[in-house]
This record gives sequence, C-alpha cells and structure tokens, in this order.
Amino acid sequence: MSLQAADRPLNELHDAMLLDLDGVVYIGAEAVSAAPEAIGKARAAGARVAFVTNNAGRTPARIAEHLTHIGVPAAPEDVVTSAEAAARLIADRFPAGAEVLVVGDTGLRQAVRRMGLRPVTVADASTVAVVQGFSRSLNRDLLDQGALAVARGAFYVASNADSTAPGEWGITPANGSFVRVIAHATGVEPVIAGKPMRPLHEEGMLRTGATDPLIVGDRLDTDIEGATTHGAAGLLVLSGVVTPRDLVAAPPHQRPRYVSWDVSGMNETHPGPEQREGRIVCGGRSVTAHAGAVELSGDGSRLDGLRALCAAVWADASIDPAGDSVTAALETLGW
Repeated sequence: MSLQAADRPLNELHDAMLLDLDGVVYIGAEAVSAAPEAIGKARAAGARVAFVTNNAGRTPARIAEHLTHIGVPAAPEDVVTSAEAAARLIADRFPAGAEVLVVGDTGLRQAVRRMGLRPVTVADASTVAVVQGFSRSLNRDLLDQGALAVARGAFYVASNADSTAPGEWGITPANGSFVRVIAHATGVEPVIAGKPMRPLHEEGMLRTGATDPLIVGDRLDTDIEGATTHGAAGLLVLSGVVTPRDLVAAPPHQRPRYVSWDVSGMNETHPGPEQREGRIVCGGRSVTAHAGAVELSGDGSRLDGLRALCAAVWADASIDPAGDSVTAALETLGW
C-alpha cells in the first residue's frame, strides 16, 4: 500500500466511515477537538458511520452515551466492540449456556451473555473458554483464574492485542499488555478477535451495509493493518498514538492509503505524492533520494512534506527510516 491522491472528499468515494474511537473521536473523557464537527459533516453529506473499537470494557450503550455527551450523537447499534467479536468466536465453538471465564469488564460480560453463554468469575472443570478484555479495575485474582483455566486447556480468546492506548495523562498500558501476563504464564497465545483481525470490521460493514468502507484510525498495527487485511482504504489520523516517525518507518502491511491531522480528513480531498524528474513531489514539498539518504525542499504544508517523505522512504529500501537524513527532514517539518 502507498499514499494515494483523492480528487473528491473521501466521504464521497467510500460508502461508509468505520471510525476507531480512542485517539480518533475522543481521548479519555474529552472529544478530539475536530471530531464532533467532522462526524456531523460526514453524516450531513450522506455518509454512513459506525464506531468500531477494540475497547471491550464498556457496553455499546455506554459508549453511545459518552459519544452523545461529547457532541457526537450515537445509538448503541452504531457501536461495534471487540467484546462482541470475541463473544461470537466462542459462541460459534461451544453450545449455549457454556461457562466462560471473563477476565474483563461489564461490556465483555454482557457481550458473552448476549451470545447465550454463561459468564463466570471463578473457573472450574466446566469452564470451556477464557475471554480477556481491557478493564481499569482488573485484579490479580481474575488473572490467576484466567491462567489456571488456560493451563487446563480452556479456549483462550482476547478481545484485542493493543499494547497501549492514549489517555488523559499520556500513553498507558492497554489489553495487549495484560494479555501477556496469562500468555507468558501458560505459554498459550490467545485467538485475537479485534483489529487487525477481520471480525470487527466485518461487523461494521454488516451494520452499515458497506462494500467499500473507509477505515479511520490512529494506530498502524490495528486500524491500518486491519484495513490492508481487508483490502480496504485506510486513513491514518495523527491525533492519537502514531507519530510521523512511526509512519515513515511503517512496514508495507501497515501503510495507509491516506493521512490527515485528524478525523476531518475523511471530509477532504487528498493530494498524492508523485514522481517527477527523480524527485517525490507533494503539493509544495519535494524529496530527493540519493545514496540511501533523503533531502527535503520546498515550502508547502507540513503534511504534504510528510506524504512526500513517506513515499520516498517506502520506495527505496536503502533509506534508513531512523537515519540522520530522515530525522533532519522530520525536524525541518517541525517534528
């Protein structure tokens, strides 16, 4: 995948917007400043919107309530969580009423129950599966119960493997970090239900009726890799965890089709980097590559400079994304 041009707003080119939440629509309790207006504008233009999140801790109803409170009107059916995808994986494997140890929060327990399974907090010989999702109140007892059940052979599912999430005070550990406790203790790797795996985005497509969605996210290893897994268009926003340096160093399967400062990019056209006489040009910026190094020139926008820099580095394996010339280019752009 490489950055591409779009001569019409993305909300006209794609039949639904599948939006990540943390780092895209809100950070902690507060909205990303551009999000309420941008989502309202997309809807007014006729775009179908679903909120597709790896966060399994809260119920769709609670998430919808939070979205509405911060100025993004939403109903529970607009929200697709990794808890729902994880519960479906188990329900497809075991009969109704099977006992599932839930290492997580209310959203995960309710998703398990809605799938006809029986959520429990203490494992025994009849526990068929362990499902783990993020919880701010996760305690040692539940981790112990999860490890014991997995060691006895219970089917192990994780709602997602995100190692970190943006919070009010900065980057904090997320579900993937706590999953490593049980996986390390037992030597068993969980089946992952959330992004970048297919179930979560497939549910979003089902809810919106989309055939050609735009997947919008702030993470390369979940949102954008999930888009490439589907062969779908991915828009990376720089309002969350990914930095410009991360983007320049992205491996092929984690490269977005588009990049923008925030979710308002789904309502905009996008310039694409072009090869011209040995240079990569985007807007008023250009990048020349020679002998494993890059040189940035021009005075266009910072984002156009980043687009040109990504295109140059991605096209030439001899360029070190962490090298001095790339660092200098990013510093020139203000990063």
